[in-house]
Amino acid sequence: MTSEDQKRVVIKIGSSSLTSLSGDISRRKMERLTDQVVQLKDQGHEVVLVSSGAVAAGYRTLGFVSRPSSLPEKQAAAAVGQGRLIESYAELFSSHGYAASQILITRSDFSDETRYNNVRNTINVLLERGIVPIVNENDTVTTDRLRFGDNDTLSAKVAGLVASDQLIILSDIDGLYNADPRKDPSAELLKEVTEITEDIEDMAGEPGSAVGTGGMRSKIDAFKISMASGIPSFLGRSGVHNILIDAVNEEARGTYFEVKEPELNLNHKRQWIAFNSGPEGEILIQDDAKTAIIDDKENLHPSQIYQVNGYFKKGSVVRILDLNKNKLGLGMVNYSSTDLKNFQRENEEQSDSTVAVVHSESFVCELEVAIPIGV
Repeated sequence: MTSEDQKRVVIKIGSSSLTSLSGDISRRKMERLTDQVVQLKDQGHEVVLVSSGAVAAGYRTLGFVSRPSSLPEKQAAAAVGQGRLIESYAELFSSHGYAASQILITRSDFSDETRYNNVRNTINVLLERGIVPIVNENDTVTTDRLRFGDNDTLSAKVAGLVASDQLIILSDIDGLYNADPRKDPSAELLKEVTEITEDIEDMAGEPGSAVGTGGMRSKIDAFKISMASGIPSFLGRSGVHNILIDAVNEEARGTYFEVKEPELNLNHKRQWIAFNSGPEGEILIQDDAKTAIIDDKENLHPSQIYQVNGYFKKGSVVRILDLNKNKLGLGMVNYSSTDLKNFQRENEEQSDSTVAVVHSESFVCELEVAIPIGV
């Protein structure tokens, strides 16, 4: 295998891919998956695992017969189970001569740009040293407000963070079908998706539906993020023999989500603005500015601002709206809300040509990505 064939791969493993029918962590399933990761490592690929399973690994130790439902109980189970989970991974990889590392994060780690870059730098060093980073959300301390929502979304954001060449999400179903295969025997597997349309979203089902429950809708949302970040992705069944090896070689049964125009995709900074920053305020802009910043890719200037809402500092990310409060995108501001309001009062149009409130390279248009940004 040449260096051109070697990939940096992010693999998301859900709880269903790690647990037995009784709900416990299955050692046999973990061995099968880690054996495949070892094969990929032996071939020169870099692998990051985004692994669920902490609650499943810990709830029986707390005396629960079934998986707990309340947040404190799940967090307690995760506190016990995360250690057991990473210990099992470390032991399995060590038996093949590889070391594993644990990275537990929350959404707030990604919403701060400095911490976001620190996470990326840490993972890059681990990969360069041949370590297998194992990422999970820090369930023990995470509240609903600070959650990524699910590990599908987390895996897509991690893939963008480390500039992955491929994202692989393993599930209990072997790809995306045009109907629910559990109900419709004529349902057909979609082998390739190049654009996530409304029809594709309908196939995934709404959250809470028979199809959407268990995460198919969350997986589609994750693929929107990975595709906008220029990362080809794959969805397949975890129990299939050599699924990871075949997925990396693009020979597996499943659904491949391909990127049509990689040169149009978001770079690191704009990925962070779009998917992780969290807007801290709002700027309403004049109608003539819409064409300038969206179509002509120009900077946003003070005279184009109609209204400033909220309090924010220089370097914050804000939501850009038109006069009807339609969402246009997100931008990183070069001035605080106080400075911008002073610009409005002083009407300093003479400095407009040199004063950029938002640089074009720090603006992400809603239309550029297929998923709502800044939510």
